[in-house]
Amino acid sequence: MQTYDLICVGAGSGNMLFGPTLDGWRSAIVESSRFGGTCLNRGCIPSKMFVVAADAARSVSGSHRLGVHATLDRVDWPAIRDRVFGRIDPLHDRAVEYRRANGIDVYTESARFLTPKVLEVAGEKIGAERIVVAAGSRPVIPPIPGLESVPFHTSDTIMRVDEVPTSMIIVGGGFIAAEMGHVFGAFGADITLIERGPRLLAVEDEQISSRFTELARDRFDVRVDTAVTAVAPGPSGVAVTVERGGRVEVLESAALMVATGRRPNTDRLDVVAGGLEVDDHGHIVTDDAYRTSVPGVWAFGDDANHFQLKHMANAEARVVAHNVAHPDSPRQLRHDLVPHAVFGDPQIAGVGLTEAQARQDGIDHVVVVRDYADAAYGWALEDTTSFVKLIVDPRARTLLGAHIIGPSAAILIQPLLQGMMLGETVDRLAHQVLYIHPALTEVVEQALLEVS
Repeated sequence: MQTYDLICVGAGSGNMLFGPTLDGWRSAIVESSRFGGTCLNRGCIPSKMFVVAADAARSVSGSHRLGVHATLDRVDWPAIRDRVFGRIDPLHDRAVEYRRANGIDVYTESARFLTPKVLEVAGEKIGAERIVVAAGSRPVIPPIPGLESVPFHTSDTIMRVDEVPTSMIIVGGGFIAAEMGHVFGAFGADITLIERGPRLLAVEDEQISSRFTELARDRFDVRVDTAVTAVAPGPSGVAVTVERGGRVEVLESAALMVATGRRPNTDRLDVVAGGLEVDDHGHIVTDDAYRTSVPGVWAFGDDANHFQLKHMANAEARVVAHNVAHPDSPRQLRHDLVPHAVFGDPQIAGVGLTEAQARQDGIDHVVVVRDYADAAYGWALEDTTSFVKLIVDPRARTLLGAHIIGPSAAILIQPLLQGMMLGETVDRLAHQVLYIHPALTEVVEQALLEVS
């Protein structure tokens, strides 16, 4: 059996573990797919490259409100797709070569635990004093009758199709559905979104998700409170049977995408055989330092929590790298403030409590909502639907939550997030910080001034 000082299972954010502090260790990394993980190959990065192109296409049709009358000649999907993956695909081989050239053994087959701290990879046993599990997640495939009888896509495959389908049904109403609906809708597909709950992006603040659902209806056929009961081949591609309030209907589409969440890959690793405790969702149970139930084994990212956010996994990787090298002085990472963004149209960003959560938990709070239209740059955009929403503790004078829907939401949230993480009061953020006029950040300033 090959033995190591450190084995990392997963080369997404797990690939970040290997740095100067671990020089001199005998190390290995196991990755059965592609270096870079979900984010680089099937998630955040390619999807945002497509979103940028989709935003450009959408800006043409929306420019008439500014007095600019333009038309979109065509969308060259192969060129868009090949630009994205022509940049991404070569990175895997380079990463493997780099690690091997720097003395790290790379295994490119699937791994599974045989016993605590012992793995099997392609029939070979490998073990280590320290193991980090960061093998990521995969799409959930719901048990829809007939689904196995039709071709369908997930976020793993949809971005590599050869052409934009004329129509596409997306099962799900979360961030993947929102982003891919935006992309393919902008490129000419007729999109139908099917969500079993009452709103799209239901985990967002209710006012945000309601506005997003309302605007999505202007572009797409949005079916909320709707269950998919069966799927079958159809004349145009696929026939999807749905039910809402006892009414059954069959929807036809050229393509079908399933976007109903993701699940950790811990079952494929047989982590229970490795002595690792898992919760009801299959996540490995860890403490605040990412230590598992087996001493010397750590876990982070999608295998250890539900965040499914690359920026969180990267921060966790930095903490785990320190803790592996310095187990007697472990670091921790706060989980109370985890920002996120949805790069749909419109864009959404949020952090902290929603209004409903504050109400449900009995937390005293004040709500402020400020429209983009109140700021000069909002005038320039002719924006009538976007807003900033703040949830404020009236006694401590701190932000409990911040939620934004509209252009550049993921950027506008940052000063609010920094204020929250650094413990600043809304009064200091409003009165002791300068906001450039007439930049869009003035809408953030105005919201803060309203409550300060």
